[in-house]
Order: sequence, then C-alpha cells, then structure tokens
Amino acid sequence: MKDYIITLTDTEVKSLEYVAYDNQEWIENAVKNRVRIAKNEIISLNTSYCNNNNIAIAIGYDAQIEQAYSLGVVKTAKEIAKEITKEKQKDLSKIDNLFK
Repeated sequence: MKDYIITLTDTEVKSLEYVAYDNQEWIENAVKNRVRIAKNEIISLNTSYCNNNNIAIAIGYDAQIEQAYSLGVVKTAKEIAKEITKEKQKDLSKIDNLFK
C-alpha cells in the first residue's frame, strides 16, 4: 500500500467544494476510477499477449498486472517518457552530425 498526499490552496479547496459534496471522497473516487480503467486496460493487453503467444495467463488480477509488467506487455508512464526522451536525444544527435 502507498499513501499519496496532495496540497490544495484555499481557492482550490473552495473550487472543489463547488462540485464535490466531500472533497476527500471525490478525490479518492477520481483516483480509484482511473486505476480501475488502467487495470482493465492492462489485463486486456496481457490476456491478448498471452493468448497470441501461447503463454499461460496468471491467476488473479494482481498476478496478471505483475505478469504484464514482467513480460514487457506494459511499462510505466515514466519508463515510456524516458524512452521517448532518449529517442529524441538520438534524433537530435543525428541532426547535429549532419551539420558537422
């Protein structure tokens, strides 16, 4: 388990109170719903990958999420961003070499 803490300004609190009966409940619901969507996407990608590659699908949601990461079916957003940055740096280096 991991706890996350956010800080809102007084204006942000008042703005959220305009649309939310309970700010904490709204924040938790928003995050948990996004997690649910991501979880379903990962499980779907993992299931498809395993079926296409004759790999036994792990049993249970937690195990399937772990399997998707261990097989490289999915990566974290941070990992993807680092890869994109690395590729952009390679491309810039190629461009620089053209002008040397």
